[in-house]
Amino acid sequence: MDETEKVKRFSEAIARIKEQLRTDVVGQEEIVENVITAIIAGGNVLLEGVPGVGKTRLVRSLGRTLNLPFARIQFTPDLMPSDVTGTNVIEKDENGKMNVVFQRGPIFANLILADEINRATPKTQSAMLEVMQEHKITVSNTVYRMKEPFFVLATENPIEQDGTYPLPEAQMDRFMFKLIMKFPSAEELVDIINMTQITLDENATAVIDGETILEMRELSKSVPMIDDVLRYAVNLVTYTHPELENACETAKKYVKYGASPRAAQALVTCAKVRALMNGKFNVSYADVDALARPVLRHRIKINYNAVNDRLSVDDVIGKLLEGNKKLSR
Repeated sequence: MDETEKVKRFSEAIARIKEQLRTDVVGQEEIVENVITAIIAGGNVLLEGVPGVGKTRLVRSLGRTLNLPFARIQFTPDLMPSDVTGTNVIEKDENGKMNVVFQRGPIFANLILADEINRATPKTQSAMLEVMQEHKITVSNTVYRMKEPFFVLATENPIEQDGTYPLPEAQMDRFMFKLIMKFPSAEELVDIINMTQITLDENATAVIDGETILEMRELSKSVPMIDDVLRYAVNLVTYTHPELENACETAKKYVKYGASPRAAQALVTCAKVRALMNGKFNVSYADVDALARPVLRHRIKINYNAVNDRLSVDDVIGKLLEGNKKLSR
């Protein structure tokens, strides 16, 4: 099979996934596309949005569409790490002998919804670090690997902050994207009400499976990226660091802390996936630009100057993009 045929099949598979998701999720086109991109790229997503905008429904529908097991973990202040990963228990076998058996926790699924992850204590949040980065957990010196593909979609409420614990920077960096799920428009809200009046269950059907997702992931790795575009992506990340010699004026004025090397890795990996989703076998500057905000908005910290000028993180990223275009092209 030649490259043209592979790209065609890739984009057709994405189109089928989106078509099925539309039967359960109204609007949120950009959110859906970025979540699919992250799953194929092998990353995790932090989703910020008020309750009731369809976060759980999106992941459940994805599980049905991709024919993958789904698990929801509701994070609360009293949740313990063993409630997530599982724990060793003593069981009696048929001969009456007592044996230590590992009882798996809800993390042993392919698609994980970590609901309101910032409500758990740092001790429990740390249990997610290893599994999000390395797709494995360690319990009593025994390593258990997750079945691929493995994907964590964590949610947090931007409004209610009482009784929450801010996610540590190391954990934030494990998320490939941070996506903002906006409240639906009046027309979309009408469609949501009409849909849920019929049934609250998901209607999506399986169109591909986990093995196909892994094949798509391998194909995305082979997408070429010319040096100029690669340098453009790398420069965007380095320009977020105000302490570097080549830092742009925007970073010096508005950025307190810059993005980590994982940001550059995420930009390149996801840009290749996005290129295939759009039927191309090469990465363009537009692919990098489109992913800049999802990749960077949780990895950089703006300073008081930005707050004083009423600039959001996305506004600062926009200025960094403009500066990068002038310097790199």
